[in-house]
Amino acid sequence: MRPQLTDAPGRLARNAQLRLSQSLGTVKLRIVDLGLRAGWRLDSWKRPDRAQAIRLLRSAYRYLAARPLMLILASALALRIYRIDLVGFNSDEAVYAGQAAAIANDTVLKQFFPIFRAHPLLFQFLLALVFQGGVDPVLARLTAAAVGVVNVLLVYRLGSELYGRRVGLLSALILSLMPYHVVVNRQVLLDGPMTLCATLALLLTARFASSHNPRWLYAAGAGMGLTFLAKEIGFVLLGAIYAFLALSPEIRVKLRHLAVSAVAMSAVIAPFPLSLALAGGATAGRHYLVWQLFRRPNHEWSFYPTTVPFAIGPVVIVAALLGIWLLRRERSWKEKLLLLWIAVPIVFFQIWPVKGFQYLLPIAPPMAILAGRSLARTFAVPDLKLPRWRPGSLPIGPLATGIMALSLLIPSLRSISPSASGSFLAGSGGVPAGREAGEWVNRNIPEGSTLMTIGPSMANLIQFYGHRRAYGLSVSPNPLHRNPSYDPVPNPDFSIRSGDIQYLVWDAFSAGRSSFFSEKLLSYMRRYNGRVIHAESIAVTGPDGGRSLKPVIVIYAVRP
Repeated sequence: MRPQLTDAPGRLARNAQLRLSQSLGTVKLRIVDLGLRAGWRLDSWKRPDRAQAIRLLRSAYRYLAARPLMLILASALALRIYRIDLVGFNSDEAVYAGQAAAIANDTVLKQFFPIFRAHPLLFQFLLALVFQGGVDPVLARLTAAAVGVVNVLLVYRLGSELYGRRVGLLSALILSLMPYHVVVNRQVLLDGPMTLCATLALLLTARFASSHNPRWLYAAGAGMGLTFLAKEIGFVLLGAIYAFLALSPEIRVKLRHLAVSAVAMSAVIAPFPLSLALAGGATAGRHYLVWQLFRRPNHEWSFYPTTVPFAIGPVVIVAALLGIWLLRRERSWKEKLLLLWIAVPIVFFQIWPVKGFQYLLPIAPPMAILAGRSLARTFAVPDLKLPRWRPGSLPIGPLATGIMALSLLIPSLRSISPSASGSFLAGSGGVPAGREAGEWVNRNIPEGSTLMTIGPSMANLIQFYGHRRAYGLSVSPNPLHRNPSYDPVPNPDFSIRSGDIQYLVWDAFSAGRSSFFSEKLLSYMRRYNGRVIHAESIAVTGPDGGRSLKPVIVIYAVRP
């Protein structure tokens, strides 16, 4: 029995309860006496200033409650845009946004950021459309967040295609809350769009495997072409498709169908090398290839095993592995496809000497689907009986889903806040105080001035936000050991003495990666009478748990 409103006319109270129950659909509402004056809640529904807002909230709640996918997508969007501009760009974000600004013909940034650099330009062209009204870093990050939400939708479609709607919903929920996916898609990086295109190719490959219709294979080839245009390293997933077709005798494919798929992929890729050749950038493209092949290792071999599992979520990985083992009698080509989509990038990037936090993002969607498959089975488990002193039972499925959701949501919310240690991992977020330092340079340092930083990362931020030329001291004069986009400083002493460089920028993040060049820059500062003209500090947590301000970016004026 529903409790009646105290001191309210019985008929009016029953009618109000009936209207609320009907408006909320299947949601059960208990009207509890809050100890307010008689009829207060009923009257509040009639007040003109509240009625419209209440009707709007009621409609939104009813709409989302009836459509769990919409609720998942709304959660994904909220996590990806919440405080999205709290910290400015990192170096890669500045480069990609700068390329997009150059495509959009921004007169200031195009002198610092050439259009053709190390990667294809699919996402940069999309950002250029967003920048038609002017370069806006917030719009760039919102675009990246939108790409992440679309990826969640594709995972829902893929999970539903393979295992049914419930698995699709649970997989989308897992990906929407996964810290790895949230962190990367809050940044203007190419790995988010590459993962979206790769997930599309995976979906099309799955449809080909289930229907044996070669048109889906042709479409999968075009999807891999889009993956390449987003970021060329996504091409490694061709190995996963090849291994899947080779190891799945139940899926027969003819050579002519593979040939047509390859033609479709080539047709999608073709505009990039053609535009590169017509713009005279073929030589630069070859230089980038040589540089990528001869880059030095930037992390230890243990980087991925000690970093990525915690970003994906240990509970997600355990759930996926348990499902593979416990449901092994139900194995089919579906698990084979998902496991190969995970294994091939892991093996390749573990062997590849250059490692990045965001490089393994394409494994997140299949990992979410395998975990969602395991989670869906818990809904078929009988409810857990509680002790006699607690009547009723505990549903296993919703409980397991809630535990997994919390295990992902809490780290995702923590990852949104800037680092309190003063250290920085490339690809894990923006550089604290980098935007503020660049904007200070733009306001206070004369136009035409030149700055020298420890490395090219801070130089990119100075150029994007400060609109002043900056060079990295650590850029090697050897073409085999430097990014062709960066110009070295062959003789820093001579450049400072001749007045070509007037300012030095020291930052804690570059100093943590290269103490040698940090000391080298500080030696130039001392030799040429460096004077601190600006410093940016952030609040950090010390070993004793106390909070203090730590200078992370210091700008010096030097003179011969």
